[in-house]
Amino acid sequence: MSEPLFLAVRGALRVSALTLAGAAVVLSLALGSPQVYAQNSSTPAAKPAPKGKGEPAAKAEPAAPAKPAPSEAAVSAKTPSPLTPVQVGEMSSVPAPTIAARAWITVDVTSGQVVASSNADQKIEPASLTKIMTAYLAFTAIKEKRLTLEQQANVSTVAWKTRGSRMFIEPRKPVTVDELVKGVIIQSGNDASVALAEAVSGSESAFVDNMNKEAARMGMVNTVFKNATGLPDPEHVTTVRDLAIIARRMINDHPDYFPYYSMREFTYNKIKQSNRNRLLWADPSVDGMKTGHTDAAGYCLVATAKRGDRRVITVLVGSDSMATRAEESLKILNWTFQNFETIKIFDKSQPAVEARVWQGKTDEAKLGVSDPLWVTVPRGRAGDVKPIAKRPDPLLAPLGAGEKVGTLTLMLDNKLLRSEPLEVLEAVERAGFVGRTVDSVKLWFRKSE
Repeated sequence: MSEPLFLAVRGALRVSALTLAGAAVVLSLALGSPQVYAQNSSTPAAKPAPKGKGEPAAKAEPAAPAKPAPSEAAVSAKTPSPLTPVQVGEMSSVPAPTIAARAWITVDVTSGQVVASSNADQKIEPASLTKIMTAYLAFTAIKEKRLTLEQQANVSTVAWKTRGSRMFIEPRKPVTVDELVKGVIIQSGNDASVALAEAVSGSESAFVDNMNKEAARMGMVNTVFKNATGLPDPEHVTTVRDLAIIARRMINDHPDYFPYYSMREFTYNKIKQSNRNRLLWADPSVDGMKTGHTDAAGYCLVATAKRGDRRVITVLVGSDSMATRAEESLKILNWTFQNFETIKIFDKSQPAVEARVWQGKTDEAKLGVSDPLWVTVPRGRAGDVKPIAKRPDPLLAPLGAGEKVGTLTLMLDNKLLRSEPLEVLEAVERAGFVGRTVDSVKLWFRKSE
């Protein structure tokens, strides 16, 4: 290698470490033809610390070069947007209806977006809405083959004597897990809830521990369960937002068992009881979920309906009667279906952007989301949604498939609808020495421009 070339390569290698910190690139993506805007920044080299007076000059092995800290721009590119997603109902030309309830929320199941709410994070008593989690854990145990629907369940004295609404199970009287599930969901039996909890976890207290662990895993940050029934306890609390989370998880995680919620009646021990969800009779699109009532909680209802390809969940608590909770829930459902639509922005593994990669075996990386990306918008506004990708620049190999390298946000009228991690869809391997050296030189000249 000639001396001039050697000096050029050595200089490029010296500056390449400084370029690793990169910069932030904001890609404003008009679906199909992305425009790129770059703001470059670099991290200045740190000044060497002065030697202390009188220190002996000790000979030591040369220290490995310190890895430069990421620049502020690079860190920013991997940091989720500080904006809070707007409730899309606030952007509708038709305002949300006035609802006679203490708190309520409406959520699109496909996008997961909150369309509108009132007092969404106010702590409330869930009453028998608790039983959605009770049934969820039972279905999980069945899916994991720790339990079967056909097996006989033991009815303890504790379960038999549980107060409140009842399925009327009895010790030493045969009852299957399937019957207990129907007793919990259709008849809202507290005795069935305790018996089912005991069948899953051995005792209600152990089952409640699992309820709280599952709630934490789901992100139900304002929920504490004290029993499997929903019987009053001052520390047994939740919110309508948290109830919407468990309702959506029930629909998505246990679709094979969800039809239990559409059953209108069930007979056990020669006693027939009807499902208390009046919307199962009032609207053919409603196919679940659960009612609840105590003096403190008022009349409560988690409802869900599917119209066409869209499914919506509503949660309403603190109404004054069975009729009111049904009428007000239907009012929210109708408003949500009529005034909003849910659209797919990117399909599964569809690149949102193809970004330039440096020091890799290929020059481009496909970046996007691993699952289909849906968004709920006011009707007629689908074409106004603006996807924006934010990532570090330069983007350096190696890049692993699934590696998060930034954020993808969906904006409407400069308001955040939702934000998702921007992932590498196909791995990019690191180039060999020559390829890395060439790219280092290119980056050096790029930085000098």
